[in-house]
Amino acid sequence: MKSILDYKTNQLPQISKALLSALIGGFFFSIFKLPIPWLLGPMTAVLIVSNLGIIRLHWPIYIRNTGLIIVGYSIGLTFTRDTLFTMISKLPSMALMTILLILLCTGMAFIISRITDINFPTALTSSIPGGLSQIITFAEETKGIDITTVTFFQVIRVIMIIFFVPFLIYSPLFSKEGLETAPEVISGNVQQEFFPQIILFAIFSVIVALIGKKIKLPTAFLLGPILGIAFLNVSGVQGPPLPSVVLDISQFMIGGYIGLLLKPDKLKHKAKIIPVALFSSLILVCISLGLSFLLVWQYHFSSITSFLSLAPGGADQMGVIGHELEADVSMISGYQLFRILFIFFVVPPLLKVILGLSLKKKDFNGK
Repeated sequence: MKSILDYKTNQLPQISKALLSALIGGFFFSIFKLPIPWLLGPMTAVLIVSNLGIIRLHWPIYIRNTGLIIVGYSIGLTFTRDTLFTMISKLPSMALMTILLILLCTGMAFIISRITDINFPTALTSSIPGGLSQIITFAEETKGIDITTVTFFQVIRVIMIIFFVPFLIYSPLFSKEGLETAPEVISGNVQQEFFPQIILFAIFSVIVALIGKKIKLPTAFLLGPILGIAFLNVSGVQGPPLPSVVLDISQFMIGGYIGLLLKPDKLKHKAKIIPVALFSSLILVCISLGLSFLLVWQYHFSSITSFLSLAPGGADQMGVIGHELEADVSMISGYQLFRILFIFFVVPPLLKVILGLSLKKKDFNGK
């Protein structure tokens, strides 16, 4: 017992230094108006400090899990009856677009695995479009995947999306004419009192996260609250929306943890991988843009709504941009959430099969 207590006590300085580093990074990014300051700021600061080799940092996983539960709750709130009806009416289109995107990403991952020393499961996870925290959490929970490479690819993609998507949205390629009126994603919640309702929803979110962990749900601390809150929301039991400061805190909790996962010194063949990561991210944005024109042609949606529905970002980030541009947030959330659920439920079994075949191939070659 004494050794365990000593171990935890010895970690307190490392945790404190990690939190302080992350806090400085968040404030720095926020002051200079850099994108997603409370996710990328702490991640960058912790990454730099941890790789200096002077100070040892530690970021407890329960802090990360708490952040994931908060994000899961927030994403779950976007899943309204409007979103459900959108997903039902557009289910064939959502399935087709998601499968096409995954197939194209699989082909791109195969090429990446051939021209680099990255194994195919790692290349596939690096190429899958999704929210930064969601995909990295998924990769961390899947054996046989190089988390450093996945994080590197995904971070580069997020940075490119942050700069490219607004640039594309405001370019002559897109027109604001004919935009759909954005339905209220969480209508009726704005006037709802935050306390004490949020306590009950917080307890519920933690419970469904733990249940998800128990039944081995992929990324349980994220997907559990998403499904649980979405079910309540569709059933008419609506939770209060979170203040922006709470969402910033959740990004802070996740960003610092991701920063410690990034270990550039363990990234093999940097000169080859960095250009590949940049080029593959650009290709993925172009693929999403190309597929979005199919939605415009098929359903006569606006180009902005169609692109944000298929853009390789998280449901929350694309939803925020869509709301600002008065696009159809319901459709954007529907497509983005469908892709997240598809990735979480379909890709893990696929990766297990791929890893199993890879191991059998190695054993066969070894013999």
